[in-house]
Amino acid sequence: MSKKIQSIDTNKNTQTLSKLLNPKTLLTGASLAALLVSSGCATSSLLENDDYSSTTTTKQILSEDQIVAFGRPAQALPKTPNATMVIVGEKNSYVLTQGGTEMIGLLSNLTPKNIHVDNDMSFSVPNNDGYFQGEMKLSYAKLKDEFQRSDYQFFLQNNGRDCTSASDQRINAQRFCFSIPVKGAIYPQVSNLSLIQANYRALSKPYTVSFYTQGQQKQVSRSGTNTAQKLVLLPFALAFDVVTFPFQLLQ
Repeated sequence: MSKKIQSIDTNKNTQTLSKLLNPKTLLTGASLAALLVSSGCATSSLLENDDYSSTTTTKQILSEDQIVAFGRPAQALPKTPNATMVIVGEKNSYVLTQGGTEMIGLLSNLTPKNIHVDNDMSFSVPNNDGYFQGEMKLSYAKLKDEFQRSDYQFFLQNNGRDCTSASDQRINAQRFCFSIPVKGAIYPQVSNLSLIQANYRALSKPYTVSFYTQGQQKQVSRSGTNTAQKLVLLPFALAFDVVTFPFQLLQ
């Protein structure tokens, strides 16, 4: 019985070896090798081509500006009736049409020297049409024994959250953070910029505001170069005067 099984196994091995040595099989293997070589040549040719295009989702910075002051328009702005607060920049003016009232409430009721504005003020310009949106973030900190009951009530009413850090705790301080959703419009540089710079002290540290667009874009690269977009202002926007707040933020 065992001899019969051994004979069958030997036949199977012989058939398998025969298939491997079959000229047709060897031809197929040679054809596959040739195909791989030709594919490699095509890939090499593609990589050597300096011109190519790709579609990717990117975040592209359109503009950056240094903040000079915070204020409000001296007169009503055309087509922007809800303008309440202005971020005065060296290049342009950034008028808040939403969230400005909340920001004014915070900055007017909190002690300026205890306010820290998030240095990463970055706003999205979805259609690059002169309108932007995002968040303004600030924190307020001082020693725990300096807080009063009215302070905590104010924080509750304005959605302040405790964000005390380990560093704050080491000096027995407490910190509250605020995040205000904002929308706005981009105007040219204010008319009285030089007057503001002359009459008000500069901010205690440089603050930068940036604007970006994001989405699927087809980028064509030629020898590694690419053309960047520029920030677009509103077509009807005119320069205007601004009145700074009684406090100069972070004096």
